[in-house]
Amino acid sequence: MQGNRQMSMPPFPPVIKNLIIINFLVWMAQSFLGANVSAWMDNTFALHSFYSPLFKPWQIVTHMFMHSPFGSSLGIMHILLNMFGLWMFGSALEINMGAKRFLSFYLISGVGAAIIYLGYLQIHLHPIVAEFQRVSAEGAPQNILIQYREIINESMIGASGAVFGVLAGFGYLFPNTYLYIYFFLPLKTKWAVIGIIAYELYGAIASSAGDDVAHVAHLGGAFVGFLIIYIWNKKNRQHFY
Repeated sequence: MQGNRQMSMPPFPPVIKNLIIINFLVWMAQSFLGANVSAWMDNTFALHSFYSPLFKPWQIVTHMFMHSPFGSSLGIMHILLNMFGLWMFGSALEINMGAKRFLSFYLISGVGAAIIYLGYLQIHLHPIVAEFQRVSAEGAPQNILIQYREIINESMIGASGAVFGVLAGFGYLFPNTYLYIYFFLPLKTKWAVIGIIAYELYGAIASSAGDDVAHVAHLGGAFVGFLIIYIWNKKNRQHFY
């Protein structure tokens, strides 16, 4: 049984290190190869809804290696926060699982988050798509049609879904490890994870104007990550705490 302990600075195991490198290389391409390249990458590799003509099957995987480019509203903070979370919580999982199993866990969490988010978009965008089809048939002005297309073609990027899977997995396997909020307030991991999930659930339900965070994808990743760890831990407990 795991006793109470503090979370120290984790190492950089190989999968974590390579994932961080790949994500930063993609982010640099998005940020510094010009607006045309950035737009092409978003149209091709970011996750789009099934309603969008830009949707491609590989986006279910590729979106998790893309982040908000430098100069956007989130800028470098989007990738920094995701990679920091991956390193802080994923290192212990990779060390205990092994590299191949952790990579599978990470990718499945991200894919699961994307699939759940696509299901949410099917419901959320249905009335918008129906209205777009109606006004298109009635010959609405182009500026109105462009607004509808922008909503339907809006993309989702980021490793957050996979990272939330990692967070949920860490919280399940290391529930009594102490985290330090703002570097001095001790809090057990299980309570921190519950608080974060509650915040994301509130964000998904409230859905305030101007909130461009994919809360449903975060919740989906956390759910899939928890489910994977629960099943693996149930079948093979000696590999986990």
